[in-house]
Amino acid sequence: MRQNKVESLLGLAMKSQNVVSGEFSVEEAVKKGTAYLVMVACDASEGTRKHFRDKCDFYQVPLVEYGTRESLGKAIGKEMRASLAILDDGFAKAVCGQIDETTKQMGVAE
Repeated sequence: MRQNKVESLLGLAMKSQNVVSGEFSVEEAVKKGTAYLVMVACDASEGTRKHFRDKCDFYQVPLVEYGTRESLGKAIGKEMRASLAILDDGFAKAVCGQIDETTKQMGVAE
């Protein structure tokens, strides 16, 4: 259920032009300081996940590994996407809040 809320938030953020996707666009948003949250699909390659972990760590941008390439793409009305960046603080906080709530409900230790 929560996953649908996260995906709904991503769809709203996309409609309001507050999401970029694809490796180049996400990396550019991180470097420019316009990304408030980077999401990388759990089934993205290890190289892609490491690349964004390193970039986000260096530029101090929060990163979450969430969903699949298919689910991230579907949420924003595109084909499969391994990474996306949220460009609005409010949307970023709302998405993190939903992910945190899901983690707590599933009893996963943080």
